[in-house]
Amino acid sequence: MRIVADENIPLLDAFFSGIGEIRRYPGRTLDRAAVADADILLVRSVTKVTRELLEGTPVRFVGTCTIGTDHLDLEYFNEAGIQWSSAPGCNARGVVDYVLGSLLTLAEIEGADLTQRTYGVVGAGQVGSRLIKVLRELGWNVLVCDPPRQAAEGGDYVSLDEIVARCDVISLHTPLSKTGELPTWHLFDRARLLDLKPGAWLINAARGPIVDNTALREVLLEREDLQAVLDVWEHEPLVDVELAELCVIGTPHIAGYSLDGRQRGTAQIYQALCAHLGQSPNISLDDLLPKPWLAHVTLDAATDPAWALNMLCRGVYDPRRDDADFRRSLVGDAASQRLAFDALRKHYPPRREIDSLYVSINGQSDVLRTMVAALGAVCVSD
Repeated sequence: MRIVADENIPLLDAFFSGIGEIRRYPGRTLDRAAVADADILLVRSVTKVTRELLEGTPVRFVGTCTIGTDHLDLEYFNEAGIQWSSAPGCNARGVVDYVLGSLLTLAEIEGADLTQRTYGVVGAGQVGSRLIKVLRELGWNVLVCDPPRQAAEGGDYVSLDEIVARCDVISLHTPLSKTGELPTWHLFDRARLLDLKPGAWLINAARGPIVDNTALREVLLEREDLQAVLDVWEHEPLVDVELAELCVIGTPHIAGYSLDGRQRGTAQIYQALCAHLGQSPNISLDDLLPKPWLAHVTLDAATDPAWALNMLCRGVYDPRRDDADFRRSLVGDAASQRLAFDALRKHYPPRREIDSLYVSINGQSDVLRTMVAALGAVCVSD
């Protein structure tokens, strides 16, 4: 069995060496020559897996260690009888941690009270639904827009226009599409960006082209009251440097790059491949994850909840470090910036998720216990 894989997929040997021979390539350079005799192709979001790449090759299984599938030609896969699998939800918790860290940074800069803001979440899939749950369990006011889910399930959803009109914070978590009930390509165009509430915060940790980057740059120059956080970019790995300079936080598509999330994605594809091959998985992610650096925190019952929220979230993950690394990479010509963007992702440092954190509370504080539970950390008895 011959396996061709993106070199940035973690735990490749641990999960797949017992299945076949592994050959690694940079994800952006995978071509027909690389897959000419491959049986299995394992990728991340930077590799476009199309008819042109696979037609005439022996590849019969494609696995992407990511939530999204917009880089896969699923119509061709079905036509050619190629089995495929993605890793839904694998990095969702990491993205939630990224959004929480971004909110804390924005609030610190502006002196804003996060409890008094109205939050709009656009897209209630794997990531969006987790974010909604956390924000609501913190007691914050959240509006949700997801037309496909609303059509299928009904429920308490609102229109995108209502999100734009009412929300102080808008976080985007939709897949990228040019068709459907709500096409998301340039969903936030110039007109919609200009309609944002005074002082609104816009966070995009989904796909770059959901926001018209040129329009956003122009609007941010016209409206100094708006604030933007971008983890994804319309033409990545090439980034609009002027737009990056206008963002409060800019990062190189790493919102979901927690160690847990990346390795969870590999584990999910391993399980899917085992099912495809008709064999039982014999490797568990729990046996491979290292111990977290920050494993246990003790709070006194008198701790200020706002301080505790800040400390717990930033103790696990603070996006300001990634923002600083990213800004240092935006130098030189376009080719140098592309290489730097990918290098930041390839050499991304270990980062854990907040639900691996145990929190003890000395004394009785229902407020702190509720907050810890809302964040997803584990509250343990003294």
